[in-house]
Amino acid sequence: QVQVVESGGGLVEAGESLNLSCTVSGRNADRYQLGWFRRAPTKEREAILCIDRFDKITAYSDSMKGRFGIFRDNLRLNAKTTVYLLMKDLKSDDTAMYYCAADWLGDCSGSWDGAFWGQGAQVTVSS
Repeated sequence: QVQVVESGGGLVEAGESLNLSCTVSGRNADRYQLGWFRRAPTKEREAILCIDRFDKITAYSDSMKGRFGIFRDNLRLNAKTTVYLLMKDLKSDDTAMYYCAADWLGDCSGSWDGAFWGQGAQVTVSS
């Protein structure tokens, strides 16, 4: 069983930066593709970024390019890995619940139907 836990959410002002982290623990955790998603009130879930086990990055949204980044730690313990979402120049439209997901052996091009999901981290951007 894989566990996914996000942390680092909070309240920031527009223009500020915020980093989220997501720890994935469980057997072979370092072999999962890791993705960040968000869901704003009254909107559908939106895919942001994904990084696979070879550190290949896929950006799902043009609207966040240049402001959002992703990386995973180099300490590739078999049973634990951490992925980060780096956000800068935040806008009020970025207010949402941010979710991390882990999917087995993917290359970030497929669906996330079988993924393990975290509980989410709330990010609120005041204007």
